[in-house]
Amino acid sequence: MNREEVQRIFRDPPVLTTNRLILRRMLKSDYRDMYEYACQPRVTRYLLWHPHDSEAYTCKYLQYIQSRYRLGEFYDWAVVLKDPEGTEKPFSKGKMIGTCGFTRFHNEHNAAEIGYVLNPAWWGRGLATEAVSAVLRFGFVDLRLHRIEARYMTGNDASRRVMEKAGMTFEGIARESMLVKGEFVSVGTCSILRSEYFHEGR
Repeated sequence: MNREEVQRIFRDPPVLTTNRLILRRMLKSDYRDMYEYACQPRVTRYLLWHPHDSEAYTCKYLQYIQSRYRLGEFYDWAVVLKDPEGTEKPFSKGKMIGTCGFTRFHNEHNAAEIGYVLNPAWWGRGLATEAVSAVLRFGFVDLRLHRIEARYMTGNDASRRVMEKAGMTFEGIARESMLVKGEFVSVGTCSILRSEYFHEGR
């Protein structure tokens, strides 16, 4: 899939649904839900960004994201809880509990990297794996990717478990390969290939 195709798709990203979740584009009106988890140091401990310092900052960030969507250069979905009746409204006003999507595409290799973050109030319930599985399916079925990978900083064992539960295979650790917040960190990689994904009958 080439860059132009990816941009065309993500100018108006499709809504993905699972048993408990709706994955839709982020909205500026999500700022309170996003700030609720983005302000927490334990959430950003293993991420590249620092905690948000105010709701105003989060609101400004989401406003910026709208411009990236318009260009087709932002590939993340808001992870939203379905309402108790399980309805699947494309722009549900249900609780936004995190994000999940593609962090980058390697178009020349027909590959991509995914990332995700979840509100701690919903950790340990399998929701991150559910969201990742939806994005993997979209990547292989709709985008026809050959390979999808995910990376995590060592110490973040919960993130690696999400990757493996979604069917990804641990590949190894690049020692002190990134300078993050003033410190060199080691980064693990998990991946899944198109042939493996369909071999599992997903």
